[in-house]
Amino acid sequence: MNYYSFSDTYKRNNTNQQLKSAIWLYFFLLIFEGALRKWILPDLSNILLVVRDPIALWLVYKAWRNGMLRDNPYLIIMTLVAIISFLTTILFAHGNLFVALFGLRSLLIHFPLIFIIGKVFNREDVKKIGIVTLWIALPMVVLIALQFYSPQTAWVNRGVGNDIDGAGFGGALGYFRPPGTFSFTNGNVCFWGFVAAYLLFFWLESALGNKILLIAATIALFGAMSFSISRTLFFSIGLTLLFTMISVSRKPTFFWRIILILLIIFALTIILMQIPVFQTGLDAFTSRFNDANNSEGGLVNGVIGNRFFGSMLNAFSNVQDLPFWGYGLGISTSVGSTLIKNNQFALIDFEWLRTIGEMGVFLGGTVIAIRLFLAINLLKSSFLKIKEGNILPWLLTSFGFVYILQAQWAQPTSLGFIVLSGGLILASMKVKEKKKISIVENR
Repeated sequence: MNYYSFSDTYKRNNTNQQLKSAIWLYFFLLIFEGALRKWILPDLSNILLVVRDPIALWLVYKAWRNGMLRDNPYLIIMTLVAIISFLTTILFAHGNLFVALFGLRSLLIHFPLIFIIGKVFNREDVKKIGIVTLWIALPMVVLIALQFYSPQTAWVNRGVGNDIDGAGFGGALGYFRPPGTFSFTNGNVCFWGFVAAYLLFFWLESALGNKILLIAATIALFGAMSFSISRTLFFSIGLTLLFTMISVSRKPTFFWRIILILLIIFALTIILMQIPVFQTGLDAFTSRFNDANNSEGGLVNGVIGNRFFGSMLNAFSNVQDLPFWGYGLGISTSVGSTLIKNNQFALIDFEWLRTIGEMGVFLGGTVIAIRLFLAINLLKSSFLKIKEGNILPWLLTSFGFVYILQAQWAQPTSLGFIVLSGGLILASMKVKEKKKISIVENR
């Protein structure tokens, strides 16, 4: 190997390691961003809302410089749509530059991270993220238990910017939904859905040698589900279990392991129901689950039909009343609700409606189509990997599919988990490359 070949190889390896380190930093900031904004640096909470953006921007720049983002149809179309929407926002919509830039960031600097993570990480890196996640789950469940049982005025429940009104959200039986280290409760739900996907992978593949950690994290997940008082988390875990069952159809050798997992789940449920600290949370969760289902017309019609499929279809039901270019990028975000007066389109809960409302039916519909095709392609590709004995992408897709499809890009934590899950699914399909010795002819 001549000097120039060695130098190029060294630069590539060094760049790849830098990118990996930046992705890890993005991951840790995603988990602890809310803690910084609530407890550690509350006076800087507004700035810290975009604390991951400089890392994302640097990753995109380095990846582009190294040719990682070339010939990607998702990125080409998304970039064109983002630029056009930004220009139409300034020219024909709300015209606020700062709000438009805040809305633009999810399209131009966060969405590409899905493919950057997929190129930089490999399957072993994805497993390392999972192991660290399980370790984080142990103190996290203690934290949300303290938040669950503490009044909203307690320090542990302080909101963003040291808000003494608390960060909890309406729950049941006088208890509030806890946010954990996140700024809002949706981050806590995202985190534990992410944990569930990894837990079932490690149980199913026996890929984690530390069984004590595996058992402790499983108990933590059960506790978190009850303390969260969240139906979304319940359905997320249920979807992961469904994906686990489907994996048997592709690889029958998993059958007895799945039976073992179900027995463990059943035993843990019986045991935890006898412990008062968990029983109270379970009672609150059950109460909210029943009340919400009844008020929305039942589990199938109200929750799955109206909230999931209905929210997507309703986004296209009144498009004739919207401006062709929409109301403008960022108008439905927290920043848009603060900076734009008389904002009638602020803080929309349903993602597809928000996207079309901001960008119009043509550009917004294109973004939705990109997300839809990406989610379906990941679902298809990860399913095919099961037969090869690689179930990690399939189980990560059990979490990532719904988030990539319709989770909120306007909310920074939700956006972070969309990016992370999509990138990890792509990376988990790769096998760690063996080192090769290449002979380069001296010239």
